[in-house]
Amino acid sequence: MPRQICPTCQRPLKVCYCSALVEIANRIEVLIIQHPLEQKHPFNTGRMAHLCLSNSELVVAESLSVEELAQLLKPRAALLYPSLSWLPEVEQIQPGTTQAAELQQLVVIDATWRKSKKMLHLHPLLQQLPRVSFEGELNSNYQVRHSSLENSLSTIESIAMAMQQLESGRGFQELLQPFEKMVSLQVADQK
Repeated sequence: MPRQICPTCQRPLKVCYCSALVEIANRIEVLIIQHPLEQKHPFNTGRMAHLCLSNSELVVAESLSVEELAQLLKPRAALLYPSLSWLPEVEQIQPGTTQAAELQQLVVIDATWRKSKKMLHLHPLLQQLPRVSFEGELNSNYQVRHSSLENSLSTIESIAMAMQQLESGRGFQELLQPFEKMVSLQVADQK
């Protein structure tokens, strides 16, 4: 008999994290462009963030046409992505600045690092967006999935950190409640 799956989080019922979902009213829209392989991944934190943020959109696609992407992007959008050497130099959005206050949209790529790089190569328009990046040591609580890059965060951890900085005074750390529940359920299930 197949396992019963929660229709909201799409996880097996015994590891469903929906009781920990929160609703956060965010001013800046979060556009999550999710690689198709992430959509069915059991530890899909992009979908989790979308379920919690009232002003978010989740688009599943590896590649979008220039027209499709242009329709999705707001006039004042920024890309949440590290400033890597192969990317063009663009304006960095700093918390507390006029640019941060005027930001309408935060674009997030939800994929493995390898796939996210490919998606950026396929979308030069995303490469040209102003960027939101983090500096310093980053500590992830993602115990059930590991990154190929040092000092990296899950999609939901990155969104929570960026939104906390961009919309200060709001409780974006609450966004991590379903993530922490998912991690603890998965760790307990593996014992």
